[in-house]
Amino acid sequence: MRIDVLGAVRAFHDDGSPVGLGGPRHREVLARLVAAEGRMVTTDTLVDDLWTDPPARAVGALRTFVAALRRALEPDRPPRDPPRVLVTEGPGYALRLPREDVDVHRFQDALARARHHPDAVTGLGTELAAWRGPAYADVTGSEWARRERTRLEELRLEGVELRARILLDSGEGAGLVAELGAHVAEHPWREPAWGLLARALHRAGRQADALATLRRARAMLVDRLGLDPGADLQRLETDILNGYVPAERTRTAWTGPGARLGPRTTVDLARTLALAGGDALVHSRRDRLAAVRAAERTGDPALTARIIGAYDVPALWSRADDPEQCRTVVATAERTLTALGPDGPADLVARLLATVAVETRSADASATELTRARQAARQAEALARDLGDPALLAFALDGVFLHSFARPGLATVRDGIGAEILDLATRYGLPNFAVLGRLVRLQSASALGDLDAATTHAEAAEQLAATTEAPLVPVLTGWFRARVTAARSTGPGGPTAATAAAHYRTAEDSLRTAGMPGLHRGLFPLALLGLRLLHDRPAPTDPHLDWGPYRPWTLPLVLLAENRAEEARAALATAPEPPPDHMQEALWCLTAHAAAHLGERATAARAVAALRDARGEHAGAASGLLTLGPVARFLAEAEACAGTGEPG
Repeated sequence: MRIDVLGAVRAFHDDGSPVGLGGPRHREVLARLVAAEGRMVTTDTLVDDLWTDPPARAVGALRTFVAALRRALEPDRPPRDPPRVLVTEGPGYALRLPREDVDVHRFQDALARARHHPDAVTGLGTELAAWRGPAYADVTGSEWARRERTRLEELRLEGVELRARILLDSGEGAGLVAELGAHVAEHPWREPAWGLLARALHRAGRQADALATLRRARAMLVDRLGLDPGADLQRLETDILNGYVPAERTRTAWTGPGARLGPRTTVDLARTLALAGGDALVHSRRDRLAAVRAAERTGDPALTARIIGAYDVPALWSRADDPEQCRTVVATAERTLTALGPDGPADLVARLLATVAVETRSADASATELTRARQAARQAEALARDLGDPALLAFALDGVFLHSFARPGLATVRDGIGAEILDLATRYGLPNFAVLGRLVRLQSASALGDLDAATTHAEAAEQLAATTEAPLVPVLTGWFRARVTAARSTGPGGPTAATAAAHYRTAEDSLRTAGMPGLHRGLFPLALLGLRLLHDRPAPTDPHLDWGPYRPWTLPLVLLAENRAEEARAALATAPEPPPDHMQEALWCLTAHAAAHLGERATAARAVAALRDARGEHAGAASGLLTLGPVARFLAEAEACAGTGEPG
């Protein structure tokens, strides 16, 4: 039989007749086993992959799906004979089919052969042509499928470029112009693709068009990104002008030890794009991951370390926009550290450690991951100081900052980190880290209630952003100014609460398309809740509000506002401890407030213990984006509920 997943999931019997696979869950089980490439997948893993919130009888449902698939895949199997295709193995299931009977496995094997044996290019072309759409196209909403689609799409793009390069190197390829033109149009940041298109045009006798293609590549890089083309494209232009294009000069570095151009150029582009926000930021993450994967495939750990470490984009927020991608980068960095060994180059080791720290965001990580990330941050900082490398030290300190939320009440510590980043950036001409330093100090001053100092840092950050073309900065400072308006709405002669809400709404509109879902989700409702608490009003109850990651801590107050006290009590009992991130003081204060209103003394006591060191700070203001008011207010009501308090 045959199974295809490069497009919608489908299966065929030996005679070519289609296999009736059943409903979406049946196809997803089969697809997940295909993705395991013959390895056993445990029942627990399958349940977690199939359901975000598994039902009580998930294991039973899974067994039903497996039984139905077995009947469909082996309709003639006698009842007492064991399955031969979808087998039970240990605590799970595995798919037992020859690799040539599964399209995705055939494709991966053809790509691997072509990497080492150019004569295998025909087979690679055949498998590329067999793609019918995105892999696992009809498995929607599943994280495992999204990861596999991303991985396989990168392999497909590599395969397109590898095939073109092999054909051009062998003297063929004039017929590739249309294919490569479409490839470049869809993936304009893959610099090697531009070179391949220019070569194909030159091979077809279209020298002027080849040169025009290289000029387009240059214009895109220079005008939109401020970067010159890489050395290989520049040499190719010279060769075409001279009428001679030697194959060895146009080989890009997506495979093979000693790689130079491909991944590095891509990650440089991604680094620049990341500072632009919006769609560019989203594309930068995709291109960065593609470069990292391409580098690791070369088998050269030093190259991989350089590619990973080159993406030293300053990070300000403790919740990732793409947690899964962050974990992938961290895992690659850890493997590369192991490959380099204890005697690896100190600068590469430091950059890898700093990457582990920066990419392991505290709001998304487990306790074990956080411990490792904090250790990596301090190791990177120590190495950078020993090396005397200011840019590397600034990057390492970014990691230290992101892990400086171990407990509430550390705004002064973070201000010291921000001050050192700003000093390094000012003395050594690191404008992007100067912006980071200003924003860190803005957040710290905001947390301490020093709005004048925070405003000074906001204005300085905006001035820097105007010269470094960092459009995300005004988005963040716009939120800060809304936070100031909210704080001042409680004072005599200050703006009204409605004015403050309107400012938050304007800030929300600017953030919506900024490409930062880790920051965006739940922020606006939380800001509105803070504003209502400032004015002693109940939580907003609009059912359309998306509380995002903050829902466990806001739900008790929403239920209280709806006079559903017992449900609020149950929600408070199940709310977890707030993660160690920018919002931990805010979430603890929400817990304290709900506990005080519900008379839950034990929960109030826990909140008191957590918040005691943050008494002089403002809840939520460590974000620089919103405020719930002074922590002391929430601490006092929790102390009253718990029967504790400051000594008289």
